[in-house]
Amino acid sequence: MADLLALLPLIVTTAAAIVVMLVAGFSLFGREVMALLTTGLFMFCFFVQAATLVSMPFFPYQQTFGSMLAVSPFSGVAGLIILACGGFSALASQTYFGHNKGYVPEFYAMLLFAACGMLLLTMAAELITLFIALEIMSLAVYVLVGADRERLLRAEAVLKYLMLGAFSGGFFVMGAMFVYGGLGTTSFAGISRVLAESGLFTSPLATAGFLLILICFLFKIAAVPFHAWVVDVYDGAPLPVTGFMATAVKTAVFCALVNLLLTDGSLLSVWRDILWYLCVVTLFTGNLIALGQTNIKRMLAASGIVHSGYLLIAIISADVTGASRTVIGFYLAAYALATLGIFSALSTLSGNDEKRISFADFNGLAKVHPYSAAMITVFLLSMAGIPPTAGFMAKFYIITAAFSAGQLVLGVLGLISTILSIYYYVRLIAAMYFTTPEDDFAITGLALAPAGTAVLAVAVFGFSLYPLGW
Repeated sequence: MADLLALLPLIVTTAAAIVVMLVAGFSLFGREVMALLTTGLFMFCFFVQAATLVSMPFFPYQQTFGSMLAVSPFSGVAGLIILACGGFSALASQTYFGHNKGYVPEFYAMLLFAACGMLLLTMAAELITLFIALEIMSLAVYVLVGADRERLLRAEAVLKYLMLGAFSGGFFVMGAMFVYGGLGTTSFAGISRVLAESGLFTSPLATAGFLLILICFLFKIAAVPFHAWVVDVYDGAPLPVTGFMATAVKTAVFCALVNLLLTDGSLLSVWRDILWYLCVVTLFTGNLIALGQTNIKRMLAASGIVHSGYLLIAIISADVTGASRTVIGFYLAAYALATLGIFSALSTLSGNDEKRISFADFNGLAKVHPYSAAMITVFLLSMAGIPPTAGFMAKFYIITAAFSAGQLVLGVLGLISTILSIYYYVRLIAAMYFTTPEDDFAITGLALAPAGTAVLAVAVFGFSLYPLGW
């Protein structure tokens, strides 16, 4: 019963995905009904996850189902973020497909199946289960990116994502095989015990295996030099899918990476120096890419690379502060609020076939839709780390963790990266407030995304007041 209670959110989400898949086969349920049904199911799954998180007496890496899965407060919080991202993405999709092509009945089922894979990923406690979860998540996201087969841009995006994703999956499988050959186990706890006894470098096979697994994770989080796919894929995907990928996928993968690296302190210590340099390159390469963009989706994709760099700072600083999971969870939640908010707003305002997607397309928006412009401004300021938003507090906790861990150079570089990022965020704000409107930004039909956008804008300020326990 304890195992079933721990897995109740995953079971409920899987059942919801199957229900939506079956319902999608009936013409009686149109696009609007499917969007509302999926949003409601995501909300229900969210409350089940919250109730489970509050009621269960968690212990670090509490084992379930023969040590294949593990639950913890960190995995529970990650699950809450993933399910919230799914709900707001479904809400944004209702508005988006009102004036864009590409809707298929299976779209909302794929959102839920992707969430199933992500929840499983957050709880994976051994490498084979982790790979299965990665593939469940990835296959569903591939379908979401390329559901509109009539648009060349969508086909290009899914081809790049599918091919490179398959290569990264191959790296993971090869790495897991090497780890098993070198250490004789695939469970995180077993790996931890072997490393505590003999160390990693006593087994060259295991060392090579962990390197290959790390490459797979770096690809999934779009860290440099494995970032080349992210700008084109985010640009080619539908706006709600881009928001879902940028938030839910990132949350699930970072949770799995943290669970793997922090199972044993020696494992992180081996890779800390490599991660340090990758983190610095990721921060500044992402900023340089974002500075040159004129397309908002591509700018947000590049800024997502930078945010992965901040999260790597927290991982590198992990073992000294003892609060890395809390800091990472807070940052992921704050980043999700702002990112989902801006993509919800863009889903409403982008127009037919995403005709408004560049900075210039939003000239004078504040004079036509002042509330929409104000909410977009809130999200951009949060992503830039301007007080009193949640983004500011998230970056503050990250930099503080780095200083507490003795990573002074990394903390200072994080601050410099934050200063650089302000330019491309404020650039859109300037376009909305200090230029003449060239469009009426008409919104037609029933639009539910603005309601979700308003909730997220309020949450950006409310979440900044959440007391983070150290």
